[in-house]
Amino acid sequence: MSNEKSAASMTAEQATTIVLAPYVTEKTFNQIEKENKLSFKVSEHATKHQIIEAVRILYEAEATEVNTARTIQGKKAFVTFKAPEGARDLATKLGLV
Repeated sequence: MSNEKSAASMTAEQATTIVLAPYVTEKTFNQIEKENKLSFKVSEHATKHQIIEAVRILYEAEATEVNTARTIQGKKAFVTFKAPEGARDLATKLGLV
């Protein structure tokens, strides 16, 4: 419960410390097209609830699901969007495609 409460009162400044940057490779580009997912580098300590809230605050996009993975490059989040073209629209807005 406390995680959800802290996520609900998150500021834009806090959100930028959770979602660090979009992460695009050929594989993640295919996920944008086929699965409506976009990948981000995120803070090592970020929770899934915090990532969803940070994406909503930073990019004004509703996420429905987050999967995370720890890699050599750091922690990554694979975010699925509510809108059918949500990942593509956000990637276009960010200049990734």
